[in-house]
Amino acid sequence: MFIPDGIFYEEAIENYELGKELLEKYKDVPKKIIENHNNIEEMRKKQNSEFAKMKRNLIIGTRKTHKYVENHKVSDYLVPYTSSGCIAMCMYCYLVCNYNKCAYLRLFVNREQMLDKIINNAKKANANLCYEIGSNSDLVLENTITNNLVWTIENFKNSPKGMLTFPTKFDMVDPILNLDHKGKIIARMSINPTEIINKVEFGTSRLKGRIEAINKLAEADYKIGILIAPIILVENWKELYENLLKELQENLSNKAKNKVFFELIFMTYSYVHRMINNEAFPMAINLYNPEIMTGRGRGKYMYKKLVREEAETFMKDIMHKYFPNNKILYIS
Repeated sequence: MFIPDGIFYEEAIENYELGKELLEKYKDVPKKIIENHNNIEEMRKKQNSEFAKMKRNLIIGTRKTHKYVENHKVSDYLVPYTSSGCIAMCMYCYLVCNYNKCAYLRLFVNREQMLDKIINNAKKANANLCYEIGSNSDLVLENTITNNLVWTIENFKNSPKGMLTFPTKFDMVDPILNLDHKGKIIARMSINPTEIINKVEFGTSRLKGRIEAINKLAEADYKIGILIAPIILVENWKELYENLLKELQENLSNKAKNKVFFELIFMTYSYVHRMINNEAFPMAINLYNPEIMTGRGRGKYMYKKLVREEAETFMKDIMHKYFPNNKILYIS
């Protein structure tokens, strides 16, 4: 169980069942009352070098904004849900747009309000829509603190319409395996070669555990997807990603291989990432390579056009080699 070094919380969480549970659960952890989970002055003043230490804090509040964003990939909408940020430290994380605002784990206790909105939205829709509830956090990880993923599946299963989906980099899926999800949940495991997980995705589950979790989810009849994400073009990337596909082919169960779909997502990076990583992880790998990367908007980087095209062709070829019968839902 994650034991934070400190907790910052909005006083209003005491009016919610989950808020009371969390305050009791962490009754021995030092706490500070804040006005707004989105604006903690003490956090904003921290230096980049304190990034990892900041991740040891937990922020608890209520989510005030509930705007749905059209997606049209696995889901139809990205929806705000029960958490934002994470206690892991992936060096490319897109939530690190402003590390002292977005990156650490924030929990939102008004879960009933958010799930009711999803269910009501799904009822009114003409189609059977899918809602991405994990775009801002990792719900498998969060579940170890709040039990919210179990709660969500149990309270969504009787919705007359709609589906939910979430990605994860964690293997702690046992709590949801025996739930009656009624086929309404799409669980998606994000994977990378072992070398990249070890050197870049600090604090996440190892590849072996993630593959085992995929097999468990398939056996529990969840709809499952695999994100190869983000694809990072390090020096020996072709060898790493072909070995990854080979390891998947050898270790996924037949049931998993028969039903899984794939998403391929290339890494984007930023000036903010570079500054934080240089100071917070000075001995870590440098993900910025000016020889193969170019600017993408203000302060952001992507792989150059020809580099990206070569990489896409290679990934499609090895996908066809090892998983010829499985769909690549999209490449981005």
